Amino acid sequence: MEIIYERVAAIDVGKKIIAVAIRTPGERGGKRRQQLRKYNTYHETLAEMVAWLVSEGVTHVSMEATGVYWKPIFHALCEAERPLEVLLVNARHVKNVPGRKSDALDAVWLAELTECGLLRGSFIPPQQIAAIRELTRYRKKLIEQRTSELQRLAKVLEDSGIKIDSVASALTTLSARDMIEALINGERDPAVLAELARGRMRSKIPDLTLACAGRFGDQHALMCTLHLEHVDHLTDMIARLDTRIDEASLPFARQTQLLATIPGISERAAQVVISEIGVDMTRFPSDAHLASWAGLCPGNNESAGKHRSGRTRKGNSELCTILTESAWAAGRTSTYVGAQFRRFHRRFGKKGGQKAATATAHTLIVIIWHVLNTGIGYRDLGPDYFTRRVDNPHDREQRLVRALEALGHKVTLEPAAA
Repeated sequence: MEIIYERVAAIDVGKKIIAVAIRTPGERGGKRRQQLRKYNTYHETLAEMVAWLVSEGVTHVSMEATGVYWKPIFHALCEAERPLEVLLVNARHVKNVPGRKSDALDAVWLAELTECGLLRGSFIPPQQIAAIRELTRYRKKLIEQRTSELQRLAKVLEDSGIKIDSVASALTTLSARDMIEALINGERDPAVLAELARGRMRSKIPDLTLACAGRFGDQHALMCTLHLEHVDHLTDMIARLDTRIDEASLPFARQTQLLATIPGISERAAQVVISEIGVDMTRFPSDAHLASWAGLCPGNNESAGKHRSGRTRKGNSELCTILTESAWAAGRTSTYVGAQFRRFHRRFGKKGGQKAATATAHTLIVIIWHVLNTGIGYRDLGPDYFTRRVDNPHDREQRLVRALEALGHKVTLEPAAA
């Protein structure tokens, strides 16, 4: 195959040891010179590896995205005295030749693909964006842990016969918290516990009296205490992360405000979106490229003239999750995006909510690309966009008549009085 890049290197990444292969022009024309070395992953040793690459005149370096172990190597390459083009590639795109598997051979294979220009680098966010990404991803993990802890608390109450969550909207309400703490402190009288209800919950005191009668014991009290302490600790950590994320997002306040104009996308969601894709849309040539990278575009699987599964491929799971949640939120709004969600939902059927959310998330990622690319806030097309575009008044009138006749009604149309 034609050699595109004359001096290339590839790195097979491991936690403790990396294998480095360099391919450069040989002494005779048409021949390639190949060198292999192994290094440990300590900072000073990585600096020696980078110095070797620079001394050999390497211009392009490729490595697979292996866990988090690629990060120290990537940062070392970025600190080289001469700029190096670093390609972080998806491991699924560079599968080795079957039957030839070792760290050294993996590095050689990667180098051969690199010199022929067959590899495409992954999106690596700038340092400021990467910092926000780390914070927002950890925040999501903490929220998931808090949700799990609340579910464990509900399980303990259920085991003791206490059914507060069957009456209260959630165990996190002030009324529910007061009742649980009273149970922990030894109160067992259902009437006294029900009287702790606040605000609108006081209208449910009869039901709460029944819900607070059970067999709550010392073991349940201990478990509830531990669960509540853990929930409070996680809540405090999430609040601290929120503050830090807000501070780190200040340089991108303008972009955050622009994204928050899109239906279903809150300020927090906008921060997550920016942390995953950045604000420079020149990295993605078009909205279709961004949707494909995110894993939100329909799959394309055709063979012998037959179209098979059109499910979306794997992409950025964090981005897919937040945009799917935003799609559900947008579906409850009187906007173009909300109308599209409901339209998809009707098309996919009663149980097609998740498909409708994924399809609407594709619409959101397209809007996001245009908003960030142009620097102009979202302008809604209106909830009646599809009605205005697809239906003319006569066609809609006839369709509604047919629907009523199908239900057994006789329809007579008369023009409304002026």
